[in-house]
Amino acid sequence: MVSVKAEQAQKGEETLVTRRRYEGVPHSDTGRAEAFSDGVLAIVITLLVLHLKPPPIDAGRLLAQLLNQWPTYLAYVASYLYIAVVWLNHKAAFQRIKVMTRGLHWANLGVLFSTALLPWPTALVSEAIAEANPPDDRVAVGLYAIIGSMLWVSWMIFFHVLFRHPELLEDSVDETFFHGERLRAFVGALLYAAAGLVGVLTIPALALAIFVLLPLFYGITSHGYAQLQVLGRRRLPPKR
Repeated sequence: MVSVKAEQAQKGEETLVTRRRYEGVPHSDTGRAEAFSDGVLAIVITLLVLHLKPPPIDAGRLLAQLLNQWPTYLAYVASYLYIAVVWLNHKAAFQRIKVMTRGLHWANLGVLFSTALLPWPTALVSEAIAEANPPDDRVAVGLYAIIGSMLWVSWMIFFHVLFRHPELLEDSVDETFFHGERLRAFVGALLYAAAGLVGVLTIPALALAIFVLLPLFYGITSHGYAQLQVLGRRRLPPKR
């Protein structure tokens, strides 16, 4: 009986502390933000499929014409993986968020805004490379890199808000976690910019291949760089 009363008293104190912490600051739970974000990401990732169009069919040349559309397939895979990583990062972040403030809502909307732009450069890259016009290829790849970098910059802002306001996080979350995530996003912005520079200065298709590989790494580390250490331990042979 005493333990039950003590537990209730502790919960009451935690509630009081939480109320004082957000007193005068409009805040809400994460439910609506998560539902809205999932809806936006679902629409954006579906829009990518609209660029997978059948080629004009000449008798006996369907296979060759399908193979000629390889830039479209590669651009689709690159953007699909990127949006999938956005969703994984988003899910991992919201598992650690307790409440939302107006500033965090705006930061989240910034991530969604940048993500929603991805189908546009995806279509430009696939069409430009398919036309085999090097100047247009470089412009399209450069634009894709700009949008890709911009998306990571929006993540940097999102993670920065969470790092500066640890009161928004679940009690079990290490306050330094989002500092590491902010650095991870900064590296991502640099890598996309570098990939775009490679495509503009050398071979655009090479940049497209890098755009496919980058989301794979960021998908593996969606819960932070510490996830790499966990995976490494699993692969180590047991000590004898």
